[in-house]
Amino acid sequence: MIRLNNDTPSDVLQEVKIGDMVTDTFSKTGLVENIEISDDGLYRVYEFNLVTGRTITVKK
Repeated sequence: MIRLNNDTPSDVLQEVKIGDMVTDTFSKTGLVENIEISDDGLYRVYEFNLVTGRTITVKK
């Protein structure tokens, strides 16, 4: 299981793939269904959509 939060290194965030088991260490845990990566000019924003319908968002 991969822990995703703002302290997670960028190389780990890049290696997460669909089907991986991830958690935000609080209430969101599940398999990754979709990954969206965007850049808002200041941060790179990673959105991991889980099969449970929840989304884990990490800004780096």
